[in-house]
Amino acid sequence: MVSDPSRAALLAAYDAQLREDSEMASADAFDRAGPLYRGVFGDRGFVTYRDLGGLTGSALDDLIAQTVEHYAANPQIKTFEWKTRGHDAPADLPGRLIAHGLTPDDLETVMVGEAKLLAQPVPLPEGVTLRRIDNQPEPRADVERAAATLERAFGHGFGAGGLLRRIEQRPDLIELWVAEAGGEVISAGRLEYVPDSDFAGLWGGGTLPEWRGQGIYRALTAARASSAADRGVRYLHSDCTAMSRPILERSGMIPVTTTTPYLWRR
Repeated sequence: MVSDPSRAALLAAYDAQLREDSEMASADAFDRAGPLYRGVFGDRGFVTYRDLGGLTGSALDDLIAQTVEHYAANPQIKTFEWKTRGHDAPADLPGRLIAHGLTPDDLETVMVGEAKLLAQPVPLPEGVTLRRIDNQPEPRADVERAAATLERAFGHGFGAGGLLRRIEQRPDLIELWVAEAGGEVISAGRLEYVPDSDFAGLWGGGTLPEWRGQGIYRALTAARASSAADRGVRYLHSDCTAMSRPILERSGMIPVTTTTPYLWRR
């Protein structure tokens, strides 16, 4: 996917700053196994790496098998994700993961862009307003409303409890923004800062179906970008769906690679 110098530079920054340690910043615990970082997040496991150190063939099969055994031996783990990127080697890794019982989830595009370029104001429909809700004295009710909106937008559960715990534990690293109309949350999304890096991430952005196509998600992206730029963040990144990609591209983000989670379930 990388075909020009600007994409190459953004991908290099992504690989150097957003893999391994930064992905384990909020883990309950993690350890190392060869090139892998193996994290525990509640009842979920998460595997990442910057590269596989040239492992191929039977040596790679052994590492995958050891990883499955590692998580299977932990009774609290219900599922774990092995996060792959489209530009990683070897090319036959996906097939080897499937052979060891992991199943691919949806492919997403990794988007990266300059925060200051994304922070341009976007007009909102009449009656729609934006605000940050995590920094309120009592954010629970607002966070629960945002989680309910995201559940409607995506068709699956978004636990308000887990999000509230993360906000309470590291309020310096997460912001939650919403768009509202008539007292109803119609769109929501997170901004998550990556410690000791030039990056913040755009996560969980979703808009109710009846409000889509009116620029609300782009406005929510711009508001989060402006907040990040005010804190000195250089780059924003997002793993986005096919629905979100054209919106983020119009906002100025560039596709640098793809990512596919491979999932093991107990």
